[in-house]
Amino acid sequence: MQIADFPVPDTLAARGALEIARSYQSPAFTAHALRSWLWAEGFARIDGISDIDHELLYVSAVLHDIGTVPEFDNHMISYEHAGGHVAVALTAGAGWPAPRRRRALEVIVRHNWPSVDPTMDAEGHLLEIATGLDISGSRPEILPEEFRREVLRAHPRGTLAAEFGACVIDQAARKPDTAARRLVDAGIIGKLAANPLERV
Repeated sequence: MQIADFPVPDTLAARGALEIARSYQSPAFTAHALRSWLWAEGFARIDGISDIDHELLYVSAVLHDIGTVPEFDNHMISYEHAGGHVAVALTAGAGWPAPRRRRALEVIVRHNWPSVDPTMDAEGHLLEIATGLDISGSRPEILPEEFRREVLRAHPRGTLAAEFGACVIDQAARKPDTAARRLVDAGIIGKLAANPLERV
């Protein structure tokens, strides 16, 4: 397994998602988004999940944290809902039909669920376990070590632990009824520091 096995979708929506991410997010957050996409594709292969919409998965992964940046940080709703609506707007401009645009919102929202049934939402499941690896260090041994190393060389973690930790604490304080509060209460700061990917 290697990065070359997973080509970036050559579509208007995919290019637009990456442009938005790079324009508004820090390099550490954008690298996290790209690693999450690659982990998701890797988990799909390992777990035999083949019936997936690769463009939807890529766009959702790249934009899953865009709701944390000041320009898109909604003062009332969770950052994953806010980011999902950014994806809806982007994909509307790219010509996606309404049901597929709603899927981008669902996948981004569900990445923050404690778990997602793959039979209900394969892309949401894959993004949930991929971000679980990149943030909390869940199931790193499932993916081949050399693939993990290649992805981390291509998209270094940098200051992700400090940046994401500060961000989720801020979100939890301002929006205590959202998933950010659950993440903080579940020890996300300690999990970020203990993530084995920090030492690869």
